[in-house]
Amino acid sequence: MAGIYQQVLGSEFDRLQEPVQEYFSLEAGSGYYGVGTGTFDVAGCPQAWLRPLLGLASAEEAFFPEYGERIPFRIENHAHLDPFGRPSLTARREIRFPQRTRIFQDTTSLQTAVSAVAGTPGRLLDYVGRDHRLVTDLDLQVTPTGVLRGISQRSRLLAGPLRIPLPAVLDAKAYAQQDWDEAAGRHRIQVKVLQPQLGTVLVYAGSFDYRLERYDGGPAAAGLPGALPAAAHPRRWQFRD
Repeated sequence: MAGIYQQVLGSEFDRLQEPVQEYFSLEAGSGYYGVGTGTFDVAGCPQAWLRPLLGLASAEEAFFPEYGERIPFRIENHAHLDPFGRPSLTARREIRFPQRTRIFQDTTSLQTAVSAVAGTPGRLLDYVGRDHRLVTDLDLQVTPTGVLRGISQRSRLLAGPLRIPLPAVLDAKAYAQQDWDEAAGRHRIQVKVLQPQLGTVLVYAGSFDYRLERYDGGPAAAGLPGALPAAAHPRRWQFRD
């Protein structure tokens, strides 16, 4: 089975720069996970007055209130099946500010139940944070130069039994771009979260090296939800979209 990004993009996936294809090809059961290490040129919330609000979400490993330049970071990518059988990719980022290290993680799952009727490959749902209280739709685009762009939009809060769509006036969109810097021989990432009333809420951008490492659980276990490392395992799973 191909990775979730390849399944959604189809033939468009082949137009990505080759190193970007390799980065997004990780699939459940492969026996490997991805490790990236690098430096963000800038990371955090550029608006000081907003930082205390973002601090409220830091316990859920969703957002963080710091802001700085030249910030080292590490990312782990784990492809797996979630408890509902959906192919998923959990990314766990360690962002190492001088004062403290912040964790920011999300799980992107391939939802096929609705769209399979129309014969489409499905859509990606991004569950933000370790508690999966916020879910957004992830739309993908490949540029003519082979760069991958994604927009996370149409957010919903999952609070107990409630599913609360955020109105457009409150909703924020996350714009992400990943490409390969041929001259530097490194991956580049740019992410910006924009809210119509507040402007830029969060930003991180920089470059990193990336490699695959053998998964200790082996190929047979890598696709099971429990095979995720304890640090990357969500505290709760959500099937709702």
